[in-house]
Amino acid sequence: MRVWWLLLLAMLLLVRAVWGQNAVPTPMPTPSFIGPAAPTNTGSFSTGLLPFRLNLGVEGAQQPQDVDVAIKVLFTITLLTLAPSIILLMTCFTRIVIVLSFVRSALSLQGTPANQIIIGLSLFITYFIMEPVWSKIDANALQPYMAKQISSAQALDEAAKPIRAFMLKQARPKDIELFAAIAKLPPTSPDQLPLKVVVPGFIISELRTAFQMGFLLFVPFILIDLVVATVLMSMGMMMMPPATISLPLKILLFVLVDGWELVVRSLVLSFGG
Repeated sequence: MRVWWLLLLAMLLLVRAVWGQNAVPTPMPTPSFIGPAAPTNTGSFSTGLLPFRLNLGVEGAQQPQDVDVAIKVLFTITLLTLAPSIILLMTCFTRIVIVLSFVRSALSLQGTPANQIIIGLSLFITYFIMEPVWSKIDANALQPYMAKQISSAQALDEAAKPIRAFMLKQARPKDIELFAAIAKLPPTSPDQLPLKVVVPGFIISELRTAFQMGFLLFVPFILIDLVVATVLMSMGMMMMPPATISLPLKILLFVLVDGWELVVRSLVLSFGG
């Protein structure tokens, strides 16, 4: 977490360096003419580029609200930068997208549904499952911090508590103990474990659970392939590819049992929803 705060501080200094002082135009000198008389033209306008001064130093803030706006912009940019990593590694997105990919492979479909559809559906299911966690973060960390009731360090600690509780609930104790032993941590209560131990243990547990669900999805479709191949062999149609017959049968079976509803329901219920 200290590395993140150093990054935030460095970006804040850079923003203040660029926004340190507004460009101040300097008055243009009055043009002088050489000659006995300077021509006058009241209907003309003098044009020219106004010079701007750029200050690369870090100056003190003139108004507190300017610093507050700059911090909000910096925090938003940093959050958007880290959002993909947070979604991939600290939410239920990993399990969902792997299971949906297994469904497509079990049906022997190469590009249907497309990757964009699978990822989009996974994102919406992730938002649905993680919505209680986001609500706790907003109520306990974001809103008090914006109201200046807690400091930034306290806001980060409060925001980490719901995410840590969610990951510990889904992770296997064996995986958490593995990384705690590698980090050589003393006996620590679960709510005091650092994220560097909780996050990798959670990811390993999610991969294991996703592959288990994927195996169970493959079983009925493999049975269809075996039955079709056996029937074709018994009929002497050895030149007929079994996939030509089994693919429509697998799609028909998946549609008749309302496969997408069953898969999504199983995914949601697997997180205790």
